[in-house]
Amino acid sequence: MSASTAVEEEKRRGAFSSRRVFILAAIGSAVGLGNIWRFPYVAYENGGGAFVIPYLVALLTAGIPFLLLDYGIGHKFRGSPPLSFARMRRGAEGLGWWQVGICAVIAIYYAAVLAWAVRYAFFSFTKAWGADPAGFFIGEFLQVSDPGVTAEPVAGVMVPLVVMWALVIAMLALGVQKGVGATAMVFIPVLVLSFGALVVVSLFLPGAGSGLDALFTPSWSALAEPTVWAAAFGQIFFSLSIGFGIMITYASYVHRHTDMPGSGLVVGFSNSGFELLAGIGVFAALGFMAQDTGQPVGEVAGGGGVGLAFIAFPAIINEAPAGALIGVLFFVSLVLAGITSLISITEVVISAVRDKFEIGRVAATLVVALPMATVSVLFLGTTSGLHVLDIVDHFINQFGILLVAVVSMVVVVWGLRALPQLAAHLNDHSSVHVGLWWRALIGVVTPIALGYVLVDAFVTDVQTPYGDPEAPYPTWMLAVFGWGSAGAVVVIGFVLARLRWRSATALDGATYDTDASKEVQR
Repeated sequence: MSASTAVEEEKRRGAFSSRRVFILAAIGSAVGLGNIWRFPYVAYENGGGAFVIPYLVALLTAGIPFLLLDYGIGHKFRGSPPLSFARMRRGAEGLGWWQVGICAVIAIYYAAVLAWAVRYAFFSFTKAWGADPAGFFIGEFLQVSDPGVTAEPVAGVMVPLVVMWALVIAMLALGVQKGVGATAMVFIPVLVLSFGALVVVSLFLPGAGSGLDALFTPSWSALAEPTVWAAAFGQIFFSLSIGFGIMITYASYVHRHTDMPGSGLVVGFSNSGFELLAGIGVFAALGFMAQDTGQPVGEVAGGGGVGLAFIAFPAIINEAPAGALIGVLFFVSLVLAGITSLISITEVVISAVRDKFEIGRVAATLVVALPMATVSVLFLGTTSGLHVLDIVDHFINQFGILLVAVVSMVVVVWGLRALPQLAAHLNDHSSVHVGLWWRALIGVVTPIALGYVLVDAFVTDVQTPYGDPEAPYPTWMLAVFGWGSAGAVVVIGFVLARLRWRSATALDGATYDTDASKEVQR
């Protein structure tokens, strides 16, 4: 590729203005809802303080190595997932579109959770959920119907959902630096401050110490359980935003002469540091609630996830000193963490469409986001929204993200034999040498570990259909929104890969990373 062509392509696609902006954007993507409501409960359920050992092992042997793999692919081949995989080998493009499809599905339901969090931030001032947060959330707020699909709208969800999508579309339309980068530069520091304040307030609640004891008291026998190690690898993988195109896309916006391995270490440890902070804040508050109600900490946690955020925390806010302050800090933190993650997820789809069809930033944003927003409002702004969200989230995470990650690792390592050239690229201008240790982890350890998690999840869902045993989901819902959504992204991805690229797009990966292209940064 000539220097002038490389310059034109970078101007067309956009770029982060500096390494610092890229790191903040990557942290913004990694730090999301799962850090706040998933990690604390996963740690508590899997050995407490002892969980730190498998968690760190998973971070060092799978999380950061896979993060560097994504960085290497995106930074070397300078494209969205479809374009980057196509430049590695034309036949591998379908893997990129598979990742894009997963991002599109996640964005559709992720926005709904943010809409809930926005409403609950305002509810915190008046404790509008009353004395029964569970009944309010399921009944008056979401108006949840029996398992099935209805077209009955819920105005209290639809309106903030539309507002949330309008805000995200406006940010994305501004471009890589002015939209994605600038949002991260503002939101991430504010998130750290707001959640830090929440932690401080929570630590001074009566009973906070018992909550921290519950979280950090080690159960060393748990280390002998394979499921605990599987939980650690699963948590690291989901929380770092790796394996489904986000970090490939973001790395493609970074200047050529950037230390990518060093950046990966900063992002990886920052994400884990925030998870630890989240665990402290959440379980300090749960300790207060346990003391106040006389129940064990595990019972007041609401099972983690949605139950923790929208049922357990409102109950805490009802009883805690300065409850309104705790509520606002908690739900504002959810919104800030969620917006930066939703932006990153949607950007993957926009970037892929722009690369493939050569359309402008604003047009691509509207072409991508408006249909996604419409589906989001129609399916998740109704009385069946919670059921649809729960099913899609479970299956697209387990059998979308995990499966495409394992497949892409096997293809890149053993099919394309691309690790040596990716390692050489990462070592250019790197403060951390990527050597045989990285190739061994990506080629053997990580796929085996994630493969175990995937197989275990598959066996579990086949033997016991997903859902509440007392109110099971209809089989057709699991087939359509569960297995169907996970399978559809694969089929659609490889169909899109059959479409022709514009003639001006350079697809020869062997010549793409040339000295001429490096002239872009001189």
